[in-house]
Amino acid sequence: MFKVEQYGLNRLDIQLSGKLDTEEMKIALDELVSKSKNIENGKMLYEIIDFHLPSLGAIVIEFSRLPSMFGLMKKFDRAAVLTDKTWLKKVSEFEGALFPGLEIKAFGRDQKAEAEAWLSS
Repeated sequence: MFKVEQYGLNRLDIQLSGKLDTEEMKIALDELVSKSKNIENGKMLYEIIDFHLPSLGAIVIEFSRLPSMFGLMKKFDRAAVLTDKTWLKKVSEFEGALFPGLEIKAFGRDQKAEAEAWLSS
């Protein structure tokens, strides 16, 4: 499951749970692009509930849309990632170094209040 909800004018809340297949990845990326269309200086709260690697087809879809994803990420200043997996915390914060102007900070899933406070600061 990949769920995207707009929260206010400049924030998206994203939930990821389970394994994404090709069709789900297409829908998820389309929804992400659509809901971030009018966002500037945005914030993102990304909650990873139960992570599984996406299917090979889903990864191909994601890579095929990489140029548009780089453009989309420029709309955001900060992203907070909620996960209980240590390796996902490290990977997500490393990913922040790949996107100039986007600061990514990882939190435990029980630290949602802290993550929201960081996004607002």
